Amino acid sequence: MTSHTAPDHVAGEPTSMTHREVLRTISGIFMGLFVSIIATSIVSSSLPKIVADLGGNQSAFTWVVTATLLTTTISTPIWGKVADLVDRKLTIQIALSITVLSAAFAGFSHSPATLITWRAFQGIGAGGLTAVGMVLIADIISPRERGKYMGYMGAIMAVATIGAPLLGGFLTDTAGWRWNFFVGVPFAVIAIVLIQRTLHLPPLERPQRVSIDYLGATLISAGIALLLLWVTFAGSRFDWLSWQTAVMVGGAVAILAAAVWAESRAEAPIIPLGLFRNSTLTLVVIASVALGVVLFGTTVFLSQYMQIARGYSPTVSGLLTVPLILGQLTASISSGRAVSRTGVYKKFLVMGAIIMPIGIGLMGSITYQTNLVVISAYMALIGVGMGLLMQNMVLAAQNTMTPAELSTGSATIAFFRSLGGAIGVSALGAILGHRVSTEITGGFASAGLTPPAALAGGTLPDVSTLPGPIATIVESAYGTAVAEVFLVAAPVALIALVCVILLKEVPLATKSNAELRLEELARAEARAEAQAETQAEARGES
Repeated sequence: MTSHTAPDHVAGEPTSMTHREVLRTISGIFMGLFVSIIATSIVSSSLPKIVADLGGNQSAFTWVVTATLLTTTISTPIWGKVADLVDRKLTIQIALSITVLSAAFAGFSHSPATLITWRAFQGIGAGGLTAVGMVLIADIISPRERGKYMGYMGAIMAVATIGAPLLGGFLTDTAGWRWNFFVGVPFAVIAIVLIQRTLHLPPLERPQRVSIDYLGATLISAGIALLLLWVTFAGSRFDWLSWQTAVMVGGAVAILAAAVWAESRAEAPIIPLGLFRNSTLTLVVIASVALGVVLFGTTVFLSQYMQIARGYSPTVSGLLTVPLILGQLTASISSGRAVSRTGVYKKFLVMGAIIMPIGIGLMGSITYQTNLVVISAYMALIGVGMGLLMQNMVLAAQNTMTPAELSTGSATIAFFRSLGGAIGVSALGAILGHRVSTEITGGFASAGLTPPAALAGGTLPDVSTLPGPIATIVESAYGTAVAEVFLVAAPVALIALVCVILLKEVPLATKSNAELRLEELARAEARAEAQAETQAEARGES
């Protein structure tokens, strides 16, 4: 494993901006991230009802989530490259506009296909907010101070993640689920205005000739899309061991191999392969894939457990997931402040990587009758693990990057985390659907009953409309299936533990990238002045 010493910019005074000035400057970024989370997660507690109203099945439910994750994954490294070439303030405003406008259009959907399409566009905007938001914070705040502010960001994300499902459930129960998609528009307008008024950055040094890696972007997109399609349809449309699997997996591997070849030869690659010479970034990337699989691939199905296995309304369903987010909020703020105070981050990563798989594994033991207090404790453990891991892993990687690597490096981490999430939702959603079908078929056979046509076709049920004996069979099936999803994911979480144990802790730098760019500009001006004076003296002597 390659070791890294602290970057050259470790020495020096911390940022000259006051705490108040920093908060004012990044308020627009925080608001943009807040709006992005509201727009994408507001449907989490309402999604079972939305898909049921549109006549969708378990596959449609999975793809409403996967479509967003897929386009987020594909677009994130592209946005990271754009952020190196175009004004970052304008870039994040465009991404924010795409996110919220596509969400509003999703509110007019009358079929699962239309909803999935607009959710895919929503993911494109979310990819931009994910990639550019993290880079902007690194532009303004030094790594040593960044832990505290990333703790704040984690808290804002947690509040949005708590509030969005609650708001979505309330709107669904009172005004109708379509208002889930319309409510984010005024928040987006406020965010765009805040960013415009408060965010001020030094000019970027842009290359004289802009080169965009269209081939790499196309190959990466095609390879990932084909892989996710295989994960989604294998086991339901065709067998896992079949000629379709051979064609799709073989094709995806060939396309992604071609993407690696293209990236190794591109003038300005979407994902520069040289980044992976940085052992810290490589370990963070591997851990991010594992976390994406585990977190996105399990928590997204909590709404099905609460509403179908337990029979709660969307509003109550959102309330019941609050312990997970409170755990994340508490751990994120406390660890962020501790990192800024002490300059030490690895111990928090190790703690999070131990706690999270314990919580995931315990969730694998639940049934449709498990005491909700016990489930709340399990979810809180998962949240604490998330809060200790997510932001601090990004901080650890950013601390070992040069300013020139920051945009593409941060986008690469976000890309692989989203990729893991898309794979997790697709794969675990397929496992969930198969187990639900098996449990329902077996349950009806044991009871000597004939399942309703809708259940036989795989449509998500509204448990409140089912007769008692049938409702019990359905609740038991979904309780068992959701637990299996957590049980399958638990070993994957251990990959993150191995990665953070192998991380080499590097002293946190004390200057932001904006300060470094200003210093570089000052040095360049000084060199130009010195050169001009030398030339003037030479002309005078001659």
